[in-house]
Amino acid sequence: MNPLTDTAGLYKRAHSLAVFTIVYNLIEGVVSVWFGASDETLALFGFGVDSFIEVISAIGVWHMLRRISNNGGETRDEFEQRALRITGSAFYLLSAGLVLTAAINLYQQHKPEATLSGVVISSLSISFMWFLIHHKTRVGRALNSPAILADAACSKACVYLSLVLLAASLGYELTGIASLDAIGALLIAWLTWREGRESFRKAAGMECSCSCGCSGEK
Repeated sequence: MNPLTDTAGLYKRAHSLAVFTIVYNLIEGVVSVWFGASDETLALFGFGVDSFIEVISAIGVWHMLRRISNNGGETRDEFEQRALRITGSAFYLLSAGLVLTAAINLYQQHKPEATLSGVVISSLSISFMWFLIHHKTRVGRALNSPAILADAACSKACVYLSLVLLAASLGYELTGIASLDAIGALLIAWLTWREGRESFRKAAGMECSCSCGCSGEK
C-alpha cells in the first residue's frame, strides 16, 4: 500500500513528526540556554527559551493530531486553546524580557564571551526545521488537513528565528561589534511577540493567519 494514501499510516507519520518536534525543541532549548548563559549571549539564550515555549505549542499540536485521527474533527478543543493561551502569554513575557535585557546590554556595551555556539545551533535548527516543514506539508496535503498544513507552515517562524540568531552570532564573530548580539535579541523579541499574538488568535478560533504565511500553504 502506498504510504501516502494510507490514512492510518499518514496519521502515524504525523504523530511521529509531532513527537520529534517536541523532543528536538527540548534538546535545542537546553543546549541553547546552557551555551547562552555560559557565553553571556542574549540572542542565543532567548532563542533557547523560545524553544521551550515551542514545546508547549507542539504538545497542543500532538494532542490535536491524536484527536483528529480518532474522530476527524479539526476544530480546537479546550485543551488546545488553553495550550495556545499559555504559549501566547509566555511569548509575550519572553519578548518583554528580551527587550529590557537588550536595552541594558546596549547601554552597557556588553560583549558576549563567544557566539560560535549560536552559529552552530542556528545552522542545525534551520536544517531540522526545513526537514519538518517539508514532511509535515507532505503529510498534510495527502490528508487534506488544513490543521497539519497550518502547523507545517507556522514552523517557518522557527526558521526566521534561527536566521536571526545565525546573522547576529556570525556578525559578532566576524566583526566583534558588541551591539550585534543585543540587536539580534531585539529581532527575536519582535518575532516572539508576533508568535504570541498568533497563538491568541488561534486560541480564539480564528483562521490561521500566521506571519509566516501559512495561508499560502493551504
